[in-house]
Amino acid sequence: MENKQNYRMINIGEKKVTRRRAVATGTIKVSKKTMEYIRKGQSPKGDILSLAEVAGIMAAKNTSQILPLCHPLLLDSVRIWFQINEADIICFCEVECESKTGVEMEALTGLNVTLLAIYDLAKAIDPVIEIKDVYLELKEGGKSGRWQHPRTIGEKKETSPKQDALKGIRVSVGTLSDRASSGAYEDVSGNILIQFCLKNEANKGTYKILPDEEKDIKEFIISESEKGTDLLLLTGSTGISSRDIAPEVVSKLACKEILGFGEAQRQLGARFTSTAWLSRSSAYRVRQMLVVLFPGSPRAVQQGLNAVGDIIPHAI
Repeated sequence: MENKQNYRMINIGEKKVTRRRAVATGTIKVSKKTMEYIRKGQSPKGDILSLAEVAGIMAAKNTSQILPLCHPLLLDSVRIWFQINEADIICFCEVECESKTGVEMEALTGLNVTLLAIYDLAKAIDPVIEIKDVYLELKEGGKSGRWQHPRTIGEKKETSPKQDALKGIRVSVGTLSDRASSGAYEDVSGNILIQFCLKNEANKGTYKILPDEEKDIKEFIISESEKGTDLLLLTGSTGISSRDIAPEVVSKLACKEILGFGEAQRQLGARFTSTAWLSRSSAYRVRQMLVVLFPGSPRAVQQGLNAVGDIIPHAI
């Protein structure tokens, strides 16, 4: 019986161009002797991690030439970094672009070639090497929005290069939500803001969950200002329903609004979903404290941080 295989590249002509991002991760385990060479940046073939990083970037850019049914993509960014532990190295590959299709395979290709390059460069020192735990950690963009591998939730990994932009700055976080304050659901959005502060080495301030009540929100903001808090990050209550009152409450206390913070969040969010234009996120100066408003959904909060996270220290 004749076996006919109908291979085809999926038609993405009708899909919408959105911002796409994917992060892949994997681990390579080496001997103690090999790790010493890697830490020093020396080996018989040179600096192992530096060359592996270049190899991974080149591979990600050429994924469509390796995998026959992948679409050729014009990538905006490929980043590779490493978390060096005592006996192994966790590698990360992040790929971003504006496209009609995802960049998962680009991230995985870049990651795998990075690991293979380390293997190739290190095997002359000691061939006892193991590559393990290779998987897609997260992807963003398109119709499905944000997806995260279940095993990564709660893991203590450096999912982005370490930063210390908020070192010495006191930061507090508030979640404005009737349902979260009543215990109806877990506050994921507030936790994302807290993790952002920790990664940037901020001084830990207050964390509070509040209902969408003007009195509660106003008292919290005034209290933090009097404590000398430098930065207050608020999530929720920025929509267009009658209970979404954060912009109104903060603006009454503010001496200045910083419109660009909200514009940047909406522009980036709209690349993923058009409903981002309904958000009324913004930023305000209340006495000597910077107050930044984010939407309520976890995905929108993360996108908001991607949009304005780098300019927050400068604003302070």
